[in-house]
Amino acid sequence: MKNTEKKETTEHQILDAAKTVFQAKGMEGARMQEIADAAGINKAMLHYYYRSKEMLFEAVFKAAFLLLAPQLNAILNDDAPIEEKIRSFTNNYIAFMVKHPYLPNFIFQELNRKEDFILKLKENTGFPNLEKFQVKLEQEIKDGILNPIEADQLFVNIIALNIFPFIGKPLIKAFAKKDEIAYQEFIEKRKTEVANFIINSIKRK
Repeated sequence: MKNTEKKETTEHQILDAAKTVFQAKGMEGARMQEIADAAGINKAMLHYYYRSKEMLFEAVFKAAFLLLAPQLNAILNDDAPIEEKIRSFTNNYIAFMVKHPYLPNFIFQELNRKEDFILKLKENTGFPNLEKFQVKLEQEIKDGILNPIEADQLFVNIIALNIFPFIGKPLIKAFAKKDEIAYQEFIEKRKTEVANFIINSIKRK
């Protein structure tokens, strides 16, 4: 195996191991030695690739986010009606977060710790763009399909209703007296509940 291929393979092993450990332990609970062990390398080798746990966490986040962002961007910018966009967006977002449950809390940690982190991500191709979403929304409002609402307000409503159940998981489980299985069932239902709630709130009767 060539050095370049070996390096890429090792890096993939590290990111896969880190994702598993971060998902189980969170940012604070994870240890670099634990990640090195899971990746099948020594700690010195791990530090060669990533000098700190924060750098590794950012790399894991970026890799995952860049899988999600193009999907969301495609939904926002296709020619589908707003109702269909909302249903597709909600379904894809929740399904993705079920696979990457550590991401929502990390997003807020990073925004509070490094305000320029998301700005750097915006430089990547495929970062969600609201321009066509706004044009489509304004046209459906003009056509009498939807009640007046600003595109950014609607988008924040969609994001907020989708992301809170992941950020507030312990609160929801305690408040609603749900075990892990019941919580997962609750999350699955959110794919339709959130979409229906938002659509009913903006659709002209």
